Amino acid sequence: MTDARIDALLSELTLDEKLRLVRGRADPEGRATGYLPGIERLDIPPLRLVDGPLGVRDREATAFPATVALGAAWDPDLARRLGQALAAETRARGHDVLLAPGLNIVRVPTGGRNFEYLSEDPALTSALGAAYVDGVETGGVGATAKHFVANNQEHRRDTVDAVVSERALREIYLPGFRAAVDADASAVMAAYNRVNGHYMSEHRELLDGVLREEWGFDGVVTSDWWGTHDAVAAAEGGLDLEMPGASVAELFAPHSRGLRAMLRLRLSERLDLDPPLLWRLVDRVADDGQPDPYPFDFFGDPLRRAIDEGLVAEATLDRKVRRVLGLYDRFGKLDGGRSSGSARSGGSGDTAPSVDWDAHHDLAREVARRGTVLLADDGVLPLEEGDSLAVVGPNADEAKVGGGGSSEVTPTRTASPVEGLRERASGSRVTFERGVKRVANPSMFDVPGSGLRRRLRTGPEFDAAVEAAAAADVAVVVVQDGATEGEDRDSMALPGSQDRLVRAVAAANPDTVVVCRSSGPVEMPWAEDVAAVVQTWYPGQADGAALADVLYGADPGGRLPVTVGRRFDDYPVAGDERRYPGVDEHVHYDEGVFVGYRGFDRDGVAPRFPFGHGLSYADFEYDDLAVERADGGETGALDATSLGAPTLDATVTVANRADRPGREVVQAYVEPPAAPEGVARPERELAAFESVAIDGGERRTVSLTVPRRALARYDSRAGWTVDPGEYGVVVGRSSRDERARGTVVVD
Repeated sequence: MTDARIDALLSELTLDEKLRLVRGRADPEGRATGYLPGIERLDIPPLRLVDGPLGVRDREATAFPATVALGAAWDPDLARRLGQALAAETRARGHDVLLAPGLNIVRVPTGGRNFEYLSEDPALTSALGAAYVDGVETGGVGATAKHFVANNQEHRRDTVDAVVSERALREIYLPGFRAAVDADASAVMAAYNRVNGHYMSEHRELLDGVLREEWGFDGVVTSDWWGTHDAVAAAEGGLDLEMPGASVAELFAPHSRGLRAMLRLRLSERLDLDPPLLWRLVDRVADDGQPDPYPFDFFGDPLRRAIDEGLVAEATLDRKVRRVLGLYDRFGKLDGGRSSGSARSGGSGDTAPSVDWDAHHDLAREVARRGTVLLADDGVLPLEEGDSLAVVGPNADEAKVGGGGSSEVTPTRTASPVEGLRERASGSRVTFERGVKRVANPSMFDVPGSGLRRRLRTGPEFDAAVEAAAAADVAVVVVQDGATEGEDRDSMALPGSQDRLVRAVAAANPDTVVVCRSSGPVEMPWAEDVAAVVQTWYPGQADGAALADVLYGADPGGRLPVTVGRRFDDYPVAGDERRYPGVDEHVHYDEGVFVGYRGFDRDGVAPRFPFGHGLSYADFEYDDLAVERADGGETGALDATSLGAPTLDATVTVANRADRPGREVVQAYVEPPAAPEGVARPERELAAFESVAIDGGERRTVSLTVPRRALARYDSRAGWTVDPGEYGVVVGRSSRDERARGTVVVD
């Protein structure tokens, strides 16, 4: 397909047909999250978009670990493999575009959607996000970078205005999206929130200015579902595609005879009711964080009227249609076929890939294992063969597949911690006691009465759990939170009486291992009273199998992608409701670039576990660090296109002194020289990293390339700037674990 062919198609489209290509509708089969019906007259087929990041939300699919667990693996190659697997399952289900990955920064530790994001750090987010996008795209599916931009809380996300400086946007919140664009993402989803006064679905400065003009993005910008507010503002602001362009009733009508009958009746239209009768009855889906699904269809009749009245030029609509047709063309859908790969892969053909579900389950298990972080261990781990185990915890008999919201997946199979440990223990005694009542796993799809059924199940026995722990060689306490899209967690505390349960079990058995399945950081007031703490996030369908792997000796490769503070008040967003959750629909990013570990360093706050932290069953030593200038290490203002060019090359020798293999994540942080007066810079920032497997007794030379971006700061007048002076390069095992240090002078 050539541009000339797209031009020819565009010239044949009527205005009605053009509008049909920029507005989603309800999928007649009720399977696609987003659906474009196409234009049958011109052989333009339907286009299907499906919810993503933890797995394909269409019937059964592999429930991969939460994105934060992938972030904890610190391995772009693993992220790329995961993207390829998701692409295969997306195509096997007949979809074209995956609504993933989520690239927002973990700014607020209690953010309800943190489990869908990679990290609090832009460098880590960029590296892993770009690899994920590359995997999806080379697998023949469009990747969608979301939610652009500054969607860092669920509280009032549909109306809140993020008041954020240009420097913070450039240094913290935009880099992950820039990396996705550079990795050739097909689409970008505009966030619900406002940024500096403008809804993101109509933010001309960021959509047309930064995304298209600066970064050269030529793909499709789509709204989030019911995230459009004004036809003219969105059309002129840079939005290409409105989703869903349909009411809730229309979306769910394929599954309900009653809804279909109601829509055919058109009672609201007959009575000239606006808003419709159904909407008057329902009022709102929720009052905190959920978008209002009415009004809708801004890119339908309202956009038509705006064009007729000269408020929007038809040429503006043509540009949007051209980009949508370009998305069709990317996957061969304008030639009567469906390519087996993206434009980059060069594949062709109509056959959707067959999926090796067993292999994908194994990959889910690998990602869960590699994303597990051993936070603390006094020697109780790995477990000894023959140890008797007491598994305790409110939900330890079910896999923690994910959080609530659009990322929910129906797994192909599951393995709970109880099941995984019983299978691995091979005959050793493994008992299970719930101890306290179940923690709710919020869902967008709860059936009325399901909560009651759960409450009618046999109640927990606190004393029985403590007694079982006392009688076992090792007690494994599985705790969790229950996060969901649409609302933030109330606090960092574990829900219910789980902390009390951990303390009681630890008092009864000194060899207590706590397994924390959480969406992000949680308080751990018992951390110093237990023998080991293992962070597994939301491990997906292979939960229990991956846990057994790690507890019985598979070296946990995970490192923290977020800082774990002792309490919410430790974080840079705490202490002023202007910073979170906001005042009068405005949340002020007054901490600027001091997000996560940057803020902990600035404020002199000791975290419980620092960013990048994670233990190993092996024993690593560092020496022989060498840091050298690469070509192009000049100071002063930089062309933004050169930010990825190498500035420093660092090599370090890492030796595994243990007699067993292990996986180390070598991390390099840059410490800048003094900045000009009035400019505050973080003490150190992640610049490069490498995840390496090292055999027992082996020495490896690890090379790290520090890009120019890692030395630069953003100045509102001069742009990206590298200050002259001496830069420190610290290599270690976390943001606060220094194993080797070097310096380099940039003139």
